[in-house]
Amino acid sequence: QAQLVESGGGLVQAGDSLRLSCAAASGRTFSAYHMAWFRQAPGKEREFVATISSSGRTTYYANSLKGRFTISKDNAKNTVYLQMNSLKPEDTAVYYCAAGPYFSVSPSPRDFLSWGQGTQVTVSS
Repeated sequence: QAQLVESGGGLVQAGDSLRLSCAAASGRTFSAYHMAWFRQAPGKEREFVATISSSGRTTYYANSLKGRFTISKDNAKNTVYLQMNSLKPEDTAVYYCAAGPYFSVSPSPRDFLSWGQGTQVTVSS
């Protein structure tokens, strides 16, 4: 069983918006964990997108995505969101949600042990 479950992906046109969701499947509360979103396109390395502290008070984004993407957290619902606006074809990738015990800027995938299965986002030109 996946500890985290992503949803909300799909096929959209350039300039459209999507909101991804990440829910806990393990019964753990998100208030105890720092969260992050990563993405991976075919033939490319897994790339950092955004991260949020356990309290939800601190966020950090990949510099190239700042201003278009927004990460948020609802600890009461055990849900993390990624709002994606002004989508571009280069945003096409599988998007993954991850949880870990430490918060840092520009985190690496190896910093996280709990992952979801991913949700596909495809942006057409």
